[in-house]
Amino acid sequence: MNSRFRLAALLPVFLFLIVAGVFYAAIFSGSDPSKVPSALIGRYVPEFELGPVEGLDQPGLSDADFAQGGPVIVNVWASWCVPCRVEMPLLVELQRVAGVPLYGINYKDDPAAARRFLTELGNPFERIGKDATGRAAIDWGVYGVPETYIVDGKGRIALKHVGPLTPEAIAEEILPALRAARL
Repeated sequence: MNSRFRLAALLPVFLFLIVAGVFYAAIFSGSDPSKVPSALIGRYVPEFELGPVEGLDQPGLSDADFAQGGPVIVNVWASWCVPCRVEMPLLVELQRVAGVPLYGINYKDDPAAARRFLTELGNPFERIGKDATGRAAIDWGVYGVPETYIVDGKGRIALKHVGPLTPEAIAEEILPALRAARL
Protein backbone atom coordinates (compact mmCIF):
# COMPACT_ATOMS: atom_id res chain seq x y z
CA MET A 1 0.00 0.00 0.00
CA ASN A 2 2.83 2.34 0.84
CA SER A 3 4.53 1.91 -2.56
CA ARG A 4 1.18 2.46 -4.32
CA PHE A 5 0.76 5.75 -2.42
CA ARG A 6 4.26 6.88 -3.45
CA LEU A 7 3.54 6.08 -7.08
CA ALA A 8 0.29 8.06 -6.95
CA ALA A 9 2.12 10.99 -5.34
CA LEU A 10 4.81 10.99 -8.05
CA LEU A 11 2.40 10.71 -10.99
CA PRO A 12 1.66 14.49 -11.13
CA VAL A 13 5.40 15.21 -11.08
CA PHE A 14 5.99 12.84 -14.01
CA LEU A 15 3.09 14.35 -15.97
CA PHE A 16 4.42 17.84 -15.32
CA LEU A 17 7.90 16.86 -16.54
CA ILE A 18 6.46 15.38 -19.74
CA VAL A 19 4.38 18.51 -20.47
CA ALA A 20 7.33 20.77 -19.62
CA GLY A 21 9.54 18.76 -21.98
CA VAL A 22 7.06 19.17 -24.83
CA PHE A 23 6.91 22.94 -24.27
CA TYR A 24 10.69 23.17 -24.00
CA ALA A 25 11.11 21.30 -27.29
CA ALA A 26 8.56 23.53 -29.01
CA ILE A 27 10.16 26.75 -27.79
CA PHE A 28 13.78 25.81 -28.47
CA SER A 29 13.34 23.73 -31.61
CA GLY A 30 14.57 26.58 -33.80
CA SER A 31 11.38 26.66 -35.85
CA ASP A 32 10.32 30.01 -37.25
CA PRO A 33 6.84 31.04 -36.07
CA SER A 34 6.43 33.16 -39.23
CA LYS A 35 6.40 29.90 -41.22
CA VAL A 36 3.06 28.84 -39.76
CA PRO A 37 0.98 27.85 -42.78
CA SER A 38 -2.26 29.68 -43.45
CA ALA A 39 -5.47 27.70 -43.62
CA LEU A 40 -6.56 30.09 -46.37
CA ILE A 41 -3.90 29.08 -48.92
CA GLY A 42 -5.74 27.93 -52.03
CA ARG A 43 -9.03 29.40 -50.87
CA TYR A 44 -10.80 32.47 -52.18
CA VAL A 45 -10.24 35.74 -50.36
CA PRO A 46 -12.81 36.22 -47.61
CA GLU A 47 -15.82 38.42 -48.20
CA PHE A 48 -15.12 41.92 -46.94
CA GLU A 49 -15.70 45.55 -47.79
CA LEU A 50 -13.50 48.34 -46.47
CA GLY A 51 -13.98 52.02 -47.12
CA PRO A 52 -11.08 54.27 -48.10
CA VAL A 53 -8.74 55.97 -45.68
CA GLU A 54 -10.10 59.48 -45.22
CA GLY A 55 -8.05 62.13 -47.01
CA LEU A 56 -6.41 59.79 -49.52
CA ASP A 57 -7.37 59.81 -53.19
CA GLN A 58 -7.45 56.04 -53.36
CA PRO A 59 -10.52 53.85 -53.34
CA GLY A 60 -11.25 51.38 -50.56
CA LEU A 61 -10.96 47.65 -50.97
CA SER A 62 -13.34 44.70 -51.11
CA ASP A 63 -13.39 41.07 -52.18
CA ALA A 64 -14.94 42.24 -55.47
CA ASP A 65 -11.57 43.79 -56.39
CA PHE A 66 -10.01 40.34 -56.77
CA ALA A 67 -10.47 37.66 -59.46
CA GLN A 68 -9.82 40.20 -62.20
CA GLY A 69 -7.60 37.84 -64.18
CA GLY A 70 -4.18 38.73 -62.79
CA PRO A 71 -2.36 38.31 -59.48
CA VAL A 72 -2.40 40.98 -56.80
CA ILE A 73 -0.20 41.69 -53.78
CA VAL A 74 -2.00 42.58 -50.54
CA ASN A 75 -0.14 44.12 -47.62
CA VAL A 76 -1.62 44.58 -44.14
CA TRP A 77 0.06 47.53 -42.44
CA ALA A 78 -0.32 50.32 -39.87
CA SER A 79 1.48 53.60 -39.23
CA TRP A 80 2.14 52.62 -35.59
CA CYS A 81 3.90 49.42 -36.69
CA VAL A 82 7.71 49.78 -36.60
CA PRO A 83 8.37 46.79 -38.92
CA CYS A 84 5.87 48.31 -41.39
CA ARG A 85 8.00 51.45 -41.45
CA VAL A 86 11.09 49.35 -42.20
CA GLU A 87 9.42 47.40 -45.02
CA MET A 88 7.64 50.32 -46.75
CA PRO A 89 10.60 51.31 -48.97
CA LEU A 90 10.77 47.66 -50.09
CA LEU A 91 7.05 47.72 -50.92
CA VAL A 92 7.55 50.88 -52.98
CA GLU A 93 10.30 49.13 -54.95
CA LEU A 94 8.31 45.89 -55.20
CA GLN A 95 5.35 47.76 -56.67
CA ARG A 96 7.68 49.29 -59.26
CA VAL A 97 9.21 45.98 -60.40
CA ALA A 98 6.42 43.44 -59.85
CA GLY A 99 4.08 44.67 -62.56
CA VAL A 100 0.96 43.81 -60.55
CA PRO A 101 -1.39 45.88 -58.40
CA LEU A 102 -0.47 46.30 -54.76
CA TYR A 103 -3.42 46.71 -52.39
CA GLY A 104 -3.21 47.78 -48.76
CA ILE A 105 -5.29 46.99 -45.71
CA ASN A 106 -4.71 49.72 -43.14
CA TYR A 107 -5.13 47.95 -39.79
CA LYS A 108 -6.61 49.72 -36.75
CA ASP A 109 -5.00 53.02 -37.62
CA ASP A 110 -5.70 56.72 -37.29
CA PRO A 111 -6.37 58.13 -40.79
CA ALA A 112 -4.21 61.23 -40.21
CA ALA A 113 -1.30 59.06 -39.01
CA ALA A 114 -1.74 56.74 -42.01
CA ARG A 115 -1.61 59.73 -44.40
CA ARG A 116 1.55 61.10 -42.73
CA PHE A 117 3.16 57.65 -42.86
CA LEU A 118 2.51 57.29 -46.61
CA THR A 119 3.57 60.88 -47.35
CA GLU A 120 6.85 60.33 -45.53
CA LEU A 121 7.72 56.83 -46.80
CA GLY A 122 5.94 56.58 -50.15
CA ASN A 123 2.61 55.15 -51.17
CA PRO A 124 2.87 52.01 -53.31
CA PHE A 125 -0.83 51.12 -53.02
CA GLU A 126 -3.38 51.25 -55.82
CA ARG A 127 -6.21 50.74 -53.31
CA ILE A 128 -6.26 51.00 -49.52
CA GLY A 129 -9.05 49.69 -47.33
CA LYS A 130 -9.43 51.07 -43.82
CA ASP A 131 -9.87 48.18 -41.35
CA ALA A 132 -10.72 50.28 -38.29
CA THR A 133 -12.12 47.38 -36.25
CA GLY A 134 -9.69 44.66 -37.38
CA ARG A 135 -12.56 42.45 -38.57
CA ALA A 136 -11.23 42.05 -42.13
CA ALA A 137 -7.79 41.17 -40.77
CA ILE A 138 -9.34 38.43 -38.65
CA ASP A 139 -11.12 37.06 -41.72
CA TRP A 140 -7.80 37.09 -43.63
CA GLY A 141 -6.14 35.19 -40.76
CA VAL A 142 -3.73 37.99 -39.87
CA TYR A 143 -1.48 37.18 -36.91
CA GLY A 144 -0.04 40.70 -36.71
CA VAL A 145 1.16 43.47 -38.94
CA PRO A 146 2.83 43.50 -41.34
CA GLU A 147 1.68 40.59 -43.43
CA THR A 148 1.79 40.20 -47.20
CA TYR A 149 -0.35 38.00 -49.41
CA ILE A 150 -0.26 36.97 -53.05
CA VAL A 151 -3.71 36.48 -54.55
CA ASP A 152 -3.98 34.75 -57.92
CA GLY A 153 -6.08 35.99 -60.83
CA LYS A 154 -9.04 33.89 -59.73
CA GLY A 155 -9.14 35.48 -56.29
CA ARG A 156 -7.47 32.63 -54.36
CA ILE A 157 -4.79 33.22 -51.76
CA ALA A 158 -1.55 31.73 -53.08
CA LEU A 159 0.96 32.88 -50.43
CA LYS A 160 1.04 34.39 -46.98
CA HIS A 161 4.21 36.03 -45.66
CA VAL A 162 4.14 36.87 -41.96
CA GLY A 163 6.34 39.73 -40.78
CA PRO A 164 8.21 42.45 -42.60
CA LEU A 165 9.44 41.80 -46.09
CA THR A 166 13.16 41.60 -46.69
CA PRO A 167 15.06 41.60 -49.98
CA GLU A 168 15.54 37.85 -49.52
CA ALA A 169 11.84 37.22 -48.89
CA ILE A 170 10.94 39.20 -51.99
CA ALA A 171 13.43 37.29 -54.14
CA GLU A 172 12.79 33.83 -52.68
CA GLU A 173 9.04 33.94 -51.84
CA ILE A 174 7.11 36.89 -53.25
CA LEU A 175 8.41 37.05 -56.84
CA PRO A 176 8.30 33.24 -57.37
CA ALA A 177 4.75 33.16 -55.97
CA LEU A 178 3.77 35.96 -58.34
CA ARG A 179 5.23 34.04 -61.29
CA ALA A 180 3.32 30.92 -60.26
CA ALA A 181 0.10 32.91 -59.76
CA ARG A 182 0.33 34.20 -63.33
CA LEU A 183 0.04 30.65 -64.73
